[in-house]
Amino acid sequence: MESGGEKKKVMVAIDESDCSHYALEWTLQNLRETLQNSKLVIFTAQPVADYGYLYASSFGAAPVELVRSVQENHKRIAEALLEKAKDICSHHGVAADTYTEVGDPKEAICGAVEKLNIQLLVLGSHGRKALQSAKCPVLVVRKKE
Repeated sequence: MESGGEKKKVMVAIDESDCSHYALEWTLQNLRETLQNSKLVIFTAQPVADYGYLYASSFGAAPVELVRSVQENHKRIAEALLEKAKDICSHHGVAADTYTEVGDPKEAICGAVEKLNIQLLVLGSHGRKALQSAKCPVLVVRKKE
């Protein structure tokens, strides 16, 4: 799965849900041969904080430190999630890179696909509308009931 000497890239987009954890495990177990010849990227989107409640609770003047604290907390959660995913990959003997962006998950995932030149995107099924704007093939992994 190499083109012009560069390894193809497979990206698994994760969040805190069971279905994304399942998609990562499924990928590591069922795409083993593909991953041996590819670069694996684990991605998570950091939510755009809803500062409306911060401004309302502080009568329209949210302290900069409070806004920064909320942003840093989102970043810490994303980094912990990615670190856990890397550990899972290590247990399967697969090295993975991690990547995170702030934004709406659908937009952030599509942006990462383009920015990182991803050839295959793997997602867990949340039972919602599938991601249709990705610029690569999308594999949706559905957890059996």
